[in-house]
Formats: sequence, C-alpha cells, structure tokens
Amino acid sequence: NKNILYHTQDPGYEIGLLSAVSRGEVTKPHRYFTLQFWAKFHRFVPNVDKSNMDGDIAAVEDRCMQRFGKKQPHRSCLVLARGGSKGIPLKNIKPLAGTPLVGWVLRAAIDSEVFDSVWVSTDHDEIAAVSSEFGAKVHRRSPEVSRDASTSLETIQEFVRAHPEVDIFANVQATAPCVHPFHLRKAMKAMMADGFDSLFAVVRRHAFRWKEVKEGNVTEPLNLNPAKRPRRQDWDGELIENGSFYFFTKDLVQKGVLQGGKVGYLEMAAEYSVDIDIDIDWPIAEQRVLRFGYFGKEKRQAPCLVVVSAEGALTEAQVHLSPTGEEFRSFNVHDINGMKQLANRNVEVRIISEDESEVHRQLAAKIGCKLEEGCTDKLAVVDSWRKDLGLDWLQVAYIGSDASDSECIKKAGVNGCPVDAQYPAKNYSRFVSKRRGGQGAIREFCEHVEITIEKANNENKPRPE
Repeated sequence: NKNILYHTQDPGYEIGLLSAVSRGEVTKPHRYFTLQFWAKFHRFVPNVDKSNMDGDIAAVEDRCMQRFGKKQPHRSCLVLARGGSKGIPLKNIKPLAGTPLVGWVLRAAIDSEVFDSVWVSTDHDEIAAVSSEFGAKVHRRSPEVSRDASTSLETIQEFVRAHPEVDIFANVQATAPCVHPFHLRKAMKAMMADGFDSLFAVVRRHAFRWKEVKEGNVTEPLNLNPAKRPRRQDWDGELIENGSFYFFTKDLVQKGVLQGGKVGYLEMAAEYSVDIDIDIDWPIAEQRVLRFGYFGKEKRQAPCLVVVSAEGALTEAQVHLSPTGEEFRSFNVHDINGMKQLANRNVEVRIISEDESEVHRQLAAKIGCKLEEGCTDKLAVVDSWRKDLGLDWLQVAYIGSDASDSECIKKAGVNGCPVDAQYPAKNYSRFVSKRRGGQGAIREFCEHVEITIEKANNENKPRPE
C-alpha cells in the first residue's frame, strides 16, 4: 500500500505489516512504523481501537510495568496432562477424530501466537513424546503432584517454582478440544489490555435448578419463580464455567488461588464448550470436534484423489493359504460401499498394492477404480497420479497400514490408518480408525474424507466469535 510508510530490519515483519494493511487492521495513512512498534501492536493489542493505536499500546505497557515490573511480561500456556487418568486410561493422548486429545489444544495455543512458551506438565513418557511432536515444551512433574489426590493448584505451583520467569499463565485443559486460537487471543487481550488478574471460560446455560434434598423432603427452586416460569427466549440464562481454560497471574498462584483479584470471564458459544471426562463423552466429543474443532492455520482443501493401500487396510493383514497353495484374503462390504460413495461424489478413488493379487483386481473392478499392482515405490506412483490430475498434495487423501505407506501418509493433506496399523505409519496418521484393516477401517476413513470435503466447502463462511 503506497499510502503506508514502514521501516523494519526484518522482511517477515514487513510482510506482516502489509498483510495487516490489506486486512484493514491498519488503515491510518502516512504512519511510520518501526519494527518495535509493529511487534508490540501484533503481540499485545490485537484488534485494538484503530483510532488511537499509539495511546492504547502505551497504556498497556504502562499497566504492565506497574503490575509486573516490565513492559513485556512473559506469558505461558500450561496444559496439565497426567498419565494416570482413572476414567479413561491415557485419555490425554487417546486419538480423538484421529488426533491425540492433547494435540487439539496445543495446536490452538501455539497458533494463537500470544504465548512466549507453551508447556505440558506430565509424568508420562508417551504423553511427553506426543506433546513434543506438537511443538510444546515438557515439564516433568514430580511424583508428589502426580497422585490421584493431587490438585491442579499444587501442580501449577510446582511449575511456577521451576519457571519463575513466567508472569501470566493460561491453564488450558487438555479435555477441551474445541478451543480455538481466537478464544485464547481474546482472553489474553483482556488480561493485558483490561488488567484482569484472573479470567476463565464460561458458557451460557438455560437450566432451571432445584435444591437437592433427601428422599421425601420438599425441594425449592434455586433460580426461578415457578409462578412466573419464563420462556427460554425471555430469559438470559446463567453463565457456567465450561472448564476450557483459566488465565491468572503468578502472584495469584503464589497466594494459593487461581481465581481472585480483578476477575473476568470469556463467554464461549455452546458448540465450542466441550469437556471430556468419561468414556461416554468420547463419541459425542468426536462428532463435535469434527464440526467445530480447530484444524490448524493451513486452509483445508477438499480431497480430489483418495488412495487406498490394499494390504492391511483394504484387506486384512492376514493371508489364508489352502492345501494347494492358493491365497485367500477377506474384505469388508462396507469398505467397498464407502469407496463407491466417494466415487459417486466425483472423487477419484484408486488402490495401490505391493502384491499382484486376483482379489485386488476383482475389488478394483467391483468399485470401478484404477489399481496399481506390484508397486515398489508407492510415493512415486501417487505423486505421478497427483501430477496427472493437476492436484496439490493437500488435495490427496491416503490411508495405509505399513512402513511402505509412511511417506505417502506424511505427504497427503488428509491421511489415516486402521487401528492395527504398524509404526511408523500410525505415528504419522492424523486419523486413526477404530476398526482394523479389512474390517471397516476404509469405510470410517471415507466418512472422514466426506466430512473434510464438507468442512473445506464451508471454509469461507464467517465463523461467529
């Protein structure tokens, strides 16, 4: 924009500034931006009043200096993920819609870009490894705060003692997979610009509450007059903690509380207010997260090519031999129907196989799709298919089960594997079916692809914040 003057030493900030101009976040002409000014604007005061940006930033810095003794307080996201969950064993890394549960909130926290550090406090090696893969730092909590009776406050206090540099904390719950970056940005803006000491997420509920009494005793209403029972549309309802996140300052933690001082809240829409505690919550949360979860910065593209690896995915990994040496493999009719359903949506469906098998040929014929047999380099084959169709890797979906599928799984925009897949294929898969290869895993993956197509088609629709 020729009406904007800028001066930085870092091209990345120039790009960021020009992007802000194009989005309308910076509209005042003939401003002179330094690297330091843009950095402060971007980090501390997102969505500030454009009419007085300099004054707002100066006010935030003055307030931070008074509160924390520094203009730029250290802000940290801390996710508590103990390995000894009783309700759901290793719940924090159990795949939810193909992504480890803790991965959903870590992705949102990192992409919010309002934290100087993102940590996971855990006592379990596998949780630590998964957290590191998602870009978080790991704090190995002590056995003293890893017991069933240990409280969140005790665990956070231990972290504070180990990391005294942190001034503002966001305890984001691993069990809240529908938290988005914009929720965390809004909350941090309130902590920084509005000077809250603590802030937490709430959801609005329209529920009439009654006093609990022993059997035979008379109850009474707690939040309504039965004689003037309101209609839902005439009642604002009540704000209830939804457990998604809690922001607080180090001073509060050191005083032994997580909510206190100047207290605020951020209201989240009901569709984002998901909290997983017991097994029965899981299928409900899975459906919710597929519709309302945060899938990352990269804009989704609808898959146009779906590639199915035959061995261990389309058919069972087990091969049956007859006394005469004939091979028998089994497959699932639901898998075939799922692939046909995608083909009916004009999605190109193809099968890739390392072996040469009459069973695979008959399956390909039944589906009406192309089959590549005797394949020694699956990546090269799929890459040639992609180029022939004029597609980007983001438009490719791939499901496989073995090491030979790993490179394709890593490249594909949508990827998956059966629950009995081998490593490293399973490590790289974002979607892990609940079913085994040859027993419905392909059908589940096809349904996942259909949902991804729907989400990609609706991507440009504005999302209420």
